[in-house]
Amino acid sequence: MTAPTNTPRTSPGPTDTTSGPPPGEDLHAPVIDWFDDNARDLPWRRPEAGAWGVMVSEFMLQQTPVSRVLPVYEQWVARWPRPADLAKEAPGEAVRAWGRLGYPRRALRLHGAAVAITERHGGDVPADHAQLLALPGIGEYTAAAVASFAYGQRHPVLDTNVRRVIARAVTGVRYPPNATTAAERKLARALLPEDEPTAARWAAASMELGALVCTAKSESCHRCPIAAQCAWRLAGKPEHDGPPRRGQTYAGTDRQVRGRLLAVLREAHAPVPQAALDRVWHEPVQRARALDGLVADGLVEPLAGGMYRLPLA
Repeated sequence: MTAPTNTPRTSPGPTDTTSGPPPGEDLHAPVIDWFDDNARDLPWRRPEAGAWGVMVSEFMLQQTPVSRVLPVYEQWVARWPRPADLAKEAPGEAVRAWGRLGYPRRALRLHGAAVAITERHGGDVPADHAQLLALPGIGEYTAAAVASFAYGQRHPVLDTNVRRVIARAVTGVRYPPNATTAAERKLARALLPEDEPTAARWAAASMELGALVCTAKSESCHRCPIAAQCAWRLAGKPEHDGPPRRGQTYAGTDRQVRGRLLAVLREAHAPVPQAALDRVWHEPVQRARALDGLVADGLVEPLAGGMYRLPLA
């Protein structure tokens, strides 16, 4: 994840034309050794989780901390231990079980993926990266994560934690761009170990390092196994000079209204009248906009007579 130690750090490793070890080779062993000693014991990392457990966790962990995901994940895989088990249920049941994890469209996408896995792959999560990417609701990151973490394949897995570690250790900046760039993907591919199992271990280890040590707000360089090689630390930790970091707000937003409306429908096992939904938010225009958005996203199904329910189809 950095240029060789005997070359200038003014440019990322992949663009270096001098002779020496491959880019990132001096980072792989210390980060993986650190991971071996410090990795959290998470249920989706255990062998019994299988590829389905890995996939479920990847959907749930998008923009959501581990502490919130853990109880929902355990309930989910206990109820639906295989994709076919989820595929048998109405999509609204996936939304109900999603609870308050947020971004509930992920529940619909995961349900859609389970249906496709059942229909196309006999109920087994495919190992082929292209087949993973072809599943509904599966993007570049999730396909790479499942292929790497579940099947030990060699793919760059670029979540926000990995991107931050690479930005600091290799390119010498505090934060990566707001959106993943082609240059980041190229650099991440160049940093991958050639050996498939080692590459998969590196993907998990660098992600954990970003989650536990090289965090966004309070990096712990004294605990970092690659502090001596980190371009950002060696440059004196320059402040971020790119576009402002996007903050996340919730109170008073349409997201909050949508969450309250969905909470009423999750708790009900029969259609809910408009009046029950009207009580959850005082501002009628915003409430109507949020409800219309839920219907448009397929998360809520309108019925005759001003009734609403979670989707059945």
